[in-house]
Amino acid sequence: MDQKKKIGFIGLGLIGGSIAKAIRQYYPDYTITAFDKNKETLALATQESVIDVAATHIDDSFRGCSYIFLCAPVSYNNAYLKQVSQFLGEDCILTDVGSVKTSIHREVERMGLGKYFIGGHPMAGSEKSGYSNSKAMLIENAYYILTPTEEVDPEKVTAFETFIESLRALPVVLDYRQHDQITGTISHLPHIIAASLVCLVRDTDTKDELMKQLAAGGFKDITRIASSSPTMWQHICLNNKENIALILERYIHMLQEAEEAVSEGDAQALYQLFDSSRNYRNSIPGGSSGPIKKVFAVYCDIIDEAGGIATIATILASNNINIKNIGIVHNREFEEGVLRIEFYDDASSRKAAQLLQKYRYIVYERQ
Repeated sequence: MDQKKKIGFIGLGLIGGSIAKAIRQYYPDYTITAFDKNKETLALATQESVIDVAATHIDDSFRGCSYIFLCAPVSYNNAYLKQVSQFLGEDCILTDVGSVKTSIHREVERMGLGKYFIGGHPMAGSEKSGYSNSKAMLIENAYYILTPTEEVDPEKVTAFETFIESLRALPVVLDYRQHDQITGTISHLPHIIAASLVCLVRDTDTKDELMKQLAAGGFKDITRIASSSPTMWQHICLNNKENIALILERYIHMLQEAEEAVSEGDAQALYQLFDSSRNYRNSIPGGSSGPIKKVFAVYCDIIDEAGGIATIATILASNNINIKNIGIVHNREFEEGVLRIEFYDDASSRKAAQLLQKYRYIVYERQ
């Protein structure tokens, strides 16, 4: 991978921009060409020296690429296949980053592009969208699913795995149909649940919006992804509708069972629900970042007096610990008012907890 290469991007939003920035970070000599409908995005990426060529059309600028990443919304990627196909060299690897794979694999097969295509899905993201929110570390330690066609050369698959690993992501090879069933359950369904739950609160709130005012802690955590791009999730649901419809049917059945347990006062069934879910949830590894980003935060008891927050901030700053966000938790999950401190990584969170405990603060760490 030391040989200088040319990389192409069709679409330069959150994911495309993050991959481009990661490539620029680890391969500063590579030439990166990008097309995006948003001219301001291309101008910013050029200004930041992330891309070398800002293409206003999908044209000859993409000829000679070692990799071409399709990073537009799922439905658009399918349309861009035809435009980019005429610029594919024999050694080129064509890939995408969509979280639905069946539709693009079918289109690739229909167009006879199987020998070039390795589907891709970096399982990383944010509730924020667009190039301005992209960052090289977004895909770091994230699972990056690869779905090669049957026609693509195994050596190309190995080369692409190596390339993805070099960007600090974790490649996993899956059949594209299995991918869509899995992501439908662990990614697409949670977004639908979050959006539906937010709408339920909106529709049942009091006139003075007490629910909205008091919503904090757990509610905001589990509904954070409801702030994601509505266009992107519209496309995802339409392109994975068969899987999602079946998964929703199963989930609704589970909700009906929960409703029966609550209505009938079935203590054993309720305990089993919460106990089994807790045990399985605690067995999920926390090493990879995913669509629902892990938050690195500690909760600290704080005396309600002037300068209390400043004292804690000074302790952390003097030990070179960067704070991402800080604020008082206003609900009463804890006995008293609690300061919530969010960090950029797990190491900083753990170091901060140990340090504050050393200064005799009571610190809570939540999974």
